[in-house]
Amino acid sequence: MIEIINLHANIEGKEILKGLTLTVKAGEVHAIMGPNGAGKSTLASILAGREEYEITSGEVTFEGADLLELSTEERAHLGLFLAFQYPVEIPGVSNVNFLRTAINEIREAKGEDSISAKEFMAMVREKSKIVELDSKLASRSVNEGFSGGEKKRNEIFQMAMLNPKLAVLDETDSGLDIDALRIVAKGVNTLKSADNASIVITHYQRLLDYIVPDFVHVLHDGKIVKTGNKELALELEEKGYDWIKEETQVG
Repeated sequence: MIEIINLHANIEGKEILKGLTLTVKAGEVHAIMGPNGAGKSTLASILAGREEYEITSGEVTFEGADLLELSTEERAHLGLFLAFQYPVEIPGVSNVNFLRTAINEIREAKGEDSISAKEFMAMVREKSKIVELDSKLASRSVNEGFSGGEKKRNEIFQMAMLNPKLAVLDETDSGLDIDALRIVAKGVNTLKSADNASIVITHYQRLLDYIVPDFVHVLHDGKIVKTGNKELALELEEKGYDWIKEETQVG
C-alpha cells in the first residue's frame, strides 16, 4: 500500500528524517514510537503533504503513485487521511458541510456522482455511533468549542465518513482520558479491514492496550532502528527510550 525508502527530510536547514524506510501493506496496523524530536510528527506531516518540509532524497510510493509528486488534495483523493495531534478549529464551517464537500470531492476525482442528502445523513447517523459522537456536535462548526476528547472523537468520525485506504494517526491519544481513549480506539478497530491500513504514532504503550498493532517500530534520530510486535511496546514502557539509544550507539 505504502512504501517509504531511505527518506531524508529537513526543515529550516535542520535534518529531521535521516534515511527512514517503512513498508505498510493492506490490512496492517503499524505503531511508530519514539522520543520527542525523533521525527514522528515530521513523518506524518510529510505524508500529508505539508510544504514547509524539504525532501532531500528518498522515495514514497502510495497505491502505485509517487506520493511526493502529489498535492495534498490528490493524496486525499487517493485515500490518505491524517488525524492531527492538535485538531484545528474551522469557525463557520459545520462538520456536516465540511464532510459532504470532502466526500463529493473524492467522488468527483473518481468519476462518481455526488452523494445524495439522504445517503449522506444516513451515513452520518451510522458513523457517529461508532465514536459515540453527539448528533449536535456533528452539526456544529468543525471542532469549535469541542473538548480535547470531542476533537479526537470527531477526527475518527471524519475518518469513518471518508473511509480512507491509509489512516495516519498522529498522537491521537495525546491528552485523552481513559474513556475517550477507549472510544477513539474502538473507532479505529471498528474501521479496520483487509483493504485499509493504519499508521499509529504514539509516545505511550497505553494506546496499544486498545489498538493492537501488527508491528511496532522505534523511530530514533530520524530513522527506524528497531521493529517488533506489541511486546516491544511493553519493553519500551518498562525501560524507556534510553536503552534504544545505547543499543543504537553500540551497534
